[in-house]
Amino acid sequence: MANPMPGVRPAIPHFSSGPCAKRPGWSLQVLTDAALARSHRAKLGKGKLKRAIDLTREILEVPADYRVGIVPASDTGAVEMALWSMLARGPSPCWPGNPSAKAG
Repeated sequence: MANPMPGVRPAIPHFSSGPCAKRPGWSLQVLTDAALARSHRAKLGKGKLKRAIDLTREILEVPADYRVGIVPASDTGAVEMALWSMLARGPSPCWPGNPSAKAG
């Protein structure tokens, strides 16, 4: 059975796949240089990640001896990365100077 068409249109019909509406004037042209269906290991993906990391460092004024990374899985990935970097025995990719690496 087909669903009937809604009788009333929303006041702001800028639909998106996420919880936020697309901005007015949005078009597919904004995706011209998007890395869609590309691996983060591809040259294009690596370049976009590097740019995002460099901008993050610049905008947030992150000290040069701190590492900036982009973590998958949102909060879960970020918390796991922080816990492993602080609690793991042995070197951590997040914090090679981890003091727990030297613990008994």
